[in-house]
Amino acid sequence: MNRITPFLWFDTQAEEAMNYYVSIFKNSKVLSSNPQMVNFILDGQEFIGLNAGPQHKFNEAVSFFVQCENQTEVDYYWNKLIADGGEEGPCGWCKDKFGLWWQVIPNQLGELMGDPNPEKAQRVVQAMLQMQKIVVADLEKAYNQK
Repeated sequence: MNRITPFLWFDTQAEEAMNYYVSIFKNSKVLSSNPQMVNFILDGQEFIGLNAGPQHKFNEAVSFFVQCENQTEVDYYWNKLIADGGEEGPCGWCKDKFGLWWQVIPNQLGELMGDPNPEKAQRVVQAMLQMQKIVVADLEKAYNQK
């Protein structure tokens, strides 16, 4: 068990959110659930959710980073997380229907942005800044531009 566990404050939807997230991520399961609190694992990371009322809302100051191997994974997680009332944000960020922010990022973004050639890396950054969902082919096109 991890010493540090993300703790999510919901108004009344902790169980609904838990079930939603568990349905999206592989290697996930419900550990426990009662009307006040839920405990679950998403892809090996434990979470706790609390139904604590409307006083506090999620915002971009805290987000969860979803590292993706390829465009297929980006498309899958992006579409699942914005479904049913979520919304797209800039540069690979999206908000789910509960207001929680996610960064859905392909490995290729970091690889291309980290190129030692500053012109290539900057072209990738500029391409990313024009995107909502990250599109690997568009990053590669910017990277390979002459």
